[in-house]
Amino acid sequence: MKLIGLISDTHGFLDSRFTTHLKKCDEIWHAGDIGGMEVAEKLKEIAPLKAVFGNIDNHKIRLEFPENLRFMCEKVDVFITHIGGYPGRYDKRVKEKLQTNPPTLFICGHSHILKVMNDKKLGILHMNPGAAGNSGLHKVKTMLRFKIDGENISGLEVVELERGYN
Repeated sequence: MKLIGLISDTHGFLDSRFTTHLKKCDEIWHAGDIGGMEVAEKLKEIAPLKAVFGNIDNHKIRLEFPENLRFMCEKVDVFITHIGGYPGRYDKRVKEKLQTNPPTLFICGHSHILKVMNDKKLGILHMNPGAAGNSGLHKVKTMLRFKIDGENISGLEVVELERGYN
């Protein structure tokens, strides 16, 4: 069993209030727009980090992290990318990959909108943790926590923080 902390769109700022929620996690997954290696290093100090780069990330982040990340966590096939869309409106860059070889769990960021939904057509659970940083139009900073135990995904928690603190 693993407890996963899922975060995205930090844009160079990691709110210290998220640390309490992330410290309990076995792994942290970041769905892009990290915004600076300082954020990645802080996350690595808390728990092992898996991450992808986003459209605002510089060459240092792009050298460290891939555009797409596909791996097994327990018995769950996970695919993470930054710009991915959502069921019924997948980005053309990933649509064919999802249709020909659907993962169990598809994660993306970019929209700053927290969304968890099933793609019944492809049998995919889609997660977007929203935005955890200060940049963007979102009014609340968000992240997700959930458990993966074998092939089961459970215990989904939404963490919401008021903007403006650090």
